[in-house]
Amino acid sequence: MNMTKLLAKLPFGPWRDAGPIVSVLRLSGVIGQAGAFRQGLTMANMAGLIERAFAPKGQAAVALVVNSPGGSPVQSALIAKRIRDLATEKKVPVFAFCEDAAASGGYWLACAADEIWADESSILGSIGVVSAGFGAHEFIERYGIERRLYTAGDKKVILDPFSPEREDGVAHLKAIQVEIHDAFKAMVRDRRGARLSGAEEELFSGAFWAGRRALELGLIDGIGDLRTVLRGRFGEKVRLRVVQEDRRWFRRMGFRVDAPVGTAALDRLAADLPAAALSAVEERALWSRYGL
Repeated sequence: MNMTKLLAKLPFGPWRDAGPIVSVLRLSGVIGQAGAFRQGLTMANMAGLIERAFAPKGQAAVALVVNSPGGSPVQSALIAKRIRDLATEKKVPVFAFCEDAAASGGYWLACAADEIWADESSILGSIGVVSAGFGAHEFIERYGIERRLYTAGDKKVILDPFSPEREDGVAHLKAIQVEIHDAFKAMVRDRRGARLSGAEEELFSGAFWAGRRALELGLIDGIGDLRTVLRGRFGEKVRLRVVQEDRRWFRRMGFRVDAPVGTAALDRLAADLPAAALSAVEERALWSRYGL
């Protein structure tokens, strides 16, 4: 028996007055793959942290600190489902606390909680689907560049940025967006239920709002921060157990602490730099949609 369990069985001592435990899990950043130097929120890198958040026996709750402009709908759904599965299995309530933004996929993650709280200035909502690209066919024509593209199957490439836009390609993309949007709406309806008070045409338009308006629309349950809300709910002695990842970048990238960084590893780092720069631009663009 370890010392903690032994002390807990004694009828005296300061540990008898210890308050309830709430595990705190941070869900911060773009959802999906983000590059070599930025880890996005994916099921692969969050699974262990989610398991650890729900591991303590007898804890009062799990708190999610959400700060995300969105990203991959698939990863949003996978992470939210794992949280709900463990909450049901462990019979532990889940609270979400939104920081700068819980928008698009970020709001999807917040909906994994039983209650959602936010700051007055938090950005919430954006329940929609977006796909962005560019068209460069006129540019390459101007400079005498010939596009050579060969496929087996006439719909193998329908959204090529170096070819003129195809109507059937756009229609196909929009049909897929409708399916994903329907899944998003169904998740919000299921999790928020009768608490939603806004018209669906407004709620699911892709619009986003600050905290007070989000509260009026039923997208959140209240205005408040993590410490204040949890102390009010579980008492002044509530203990916050922060679940953290290994922040040492060399471990996340697979390097051993006791091994020298070889030429191959440095070459891999150099090769990843352009992708990292591009991912940083894409991440900045996601945040900029909400004026952040």
